[in-house]
Amino acid sequence: MKIGVLDIGSTTAQLQVTEAVPGAPPLPTHAFKQRILLGEALQPDGTIAEDGIDRVIDGVRTAATVARDLQVDRLYAFATSAIRDATNAGDIAARLSAETGVHPRFLSGEDEARLTYLAVRRWYGWSAGRLLVLDIGGGSMEIALGRDAQPDVAVSLPLGAGRLTRTFLPDDPPSADQLHELRHHVRTTLRQVSDRLLWEGDPKQVIGSSKTFKQLARLAGAPPQRRGPFVRRSLARKDVRRWLPRLAAMSSADRADLRGISQYRARQSLAGAVVANATMSTLDIENLVVSPWALREGILLHHLETVTDQQHPSTVESLQPATALAPVPDVVTTIQR
Repeated sequence: MKIGVLDIGSTTAQLQVTEAVPGAPPLPTHAFKQRILLGEALQPDGTIAEDGIDRVIDGVRTAATVARDLQVDRLYAFATSAIRDATNAGDIAARLSAETGVHPRFLSGEDEARLTYLAVRRWYGWSAGRLLVLDIGGGSMEIALGRDAQPDVAVSLPLGAGRLTRTFLPDDPPSADQLHELRHHVRTTLRQVSDRLLWEGDPKQVIGSSKTFKQLARLAGAPPQRRGPFVRRSLARKDVRRWLPRLAAMSSADRADLRGISQYRARQSLAGAVVANATMSTLDIENLVVSPWALREGILLHHLETVTDQQHPSTVESLQPATALAPVPDVVTTIQR
């Protein structure tokens, strides 16, 4: 069975297609992404503006066309905090359903943490021991800790790199006062969970699973993505500290010229680095390993455990089994390459 996972995030709509075979790793056979840049469309009242909704609909419609062309049997479409937290999230979901035939699920932050943990646990295996998983997204940050199939701790904090950039770093590059306020806010927010995580004791491994950690690791000299998922990539706190003042002094245009940082993520790369540094410092993390698997792989694994393999059910509440890919209304679209 061909399974497609469509991740509707703050920057892109990304489709990943896998041949789902029980017992086999869900390695992608095809991938597609289109920029939707929802952060640029977020209004002061919490709504996503019409131009942002149009970009979402166009991106999802095109991804659905790609999925049909690839003969995908089941499509799981999910929206993370960028749409989930918008005050007009219901209207966006209704328009997506009516205009694209795709019915997105809204994952809770805790379920994002659990699904990401599921993917990371499967990638590193049981011998990895107790894992602390950190994922810095555009709208939120997920943290999970555990040694078993389900984490003992799974939390979501409003510390996404895009969200913090919009709120605290209006200037490009930011002023010293703006950066100071951001750091204070991040440290204060982390205190909500740091005592609990520190009380649980040291994990055997710390894993970073998001684009932020991949970018920072690349800046510190990790191999590029084209080397594939089986190359080990790691990140040291000393390297994050070394890069922070350099990123803060640069404009987003200058950051986009750095290795591993794309033009469309350059603006929020500084806030992501601030969160990474504060998290590693607060939780006393000197080094972490960067995981090639994250939320999308967690969705695929969840499907394999709940639909393909009914003997091993999972407990994620907000991700229900998807139906077959619905037909899209007769709208002419072009696949952007």
